[in-house]
Amino acid sequence: MDSVCQRIFVVTGERVLRADARRNRARVLEVAESVFAAQGVEVPVEEVARAAGVGVGTVYRHFPTKKDLVEAIVAERMRRLVDRARTLAAHTDSPEALFQVVDWIVAEATVKKHLQATDTAPGADKPAALEALAADLRAVLSQLLAADQAGGTVRADIELPDLLMALYGLSAAAEHYGWDTARRHRAITTVFEGLRPRERSQNSGQPGSSACIER
Repeated sequence: MDSVCQRIFVVTGERVLRADARRNRARVLEVAESVFAAQGVEVPVEEVARAAGVGVGTVYRHFPTKKDLVEAIVAERMRRLVDRARTLAAHTDSPEALFQVVDWIVAEATVKKHLQATDTAPGADKPAALEALAADLRAVLSQLLAADQAGGTVRADIELPDLLMALYGLSAAAEHYGWDTARRHRAITTVFEGLRPRERSQNSGQPGSSACIER
């Protein structure tokens, strides 16, 4: 058998890359994310390879098509978002947490516009990796929603599909109009006012004020 360092093995159905190949893949993803977000996906793969300091063949070995590359970028961004949301949910009981996660999700919509990413509309077909991450994110949102309802900061009749519909509307608008941070917070605050019990929504100092949110 060839040296382990010279081979790519298949273990439990997934490719295990040697260390330098993993580094190359991570480098290509990092650079491609930056290049595509700044200039759009029309940038040639050759330019991504040059900026990453690798040969174009290396890019195509990991990502046979540009679509594969873009989907991998979206999956990596979504994975980071899920990790942040899980960490927040596990380490805080603040009623700001749900608002914060929604803010992060809507902020991703402006990046999605530049990446021309896979459609994330309800019912849209998604790659398996993205669908799994979307399910993880829905689980965190459900957890935070239940915590806010138990704490009395969100109406008891709001269900996860209601939140997801509002979230999709916010994301679509943010993507279309290219909202800045202030506009995004204003829109999310307005939506959250409709989620709160009436007596709380009428109090200006309640959680959900955009002044309390940090990116």
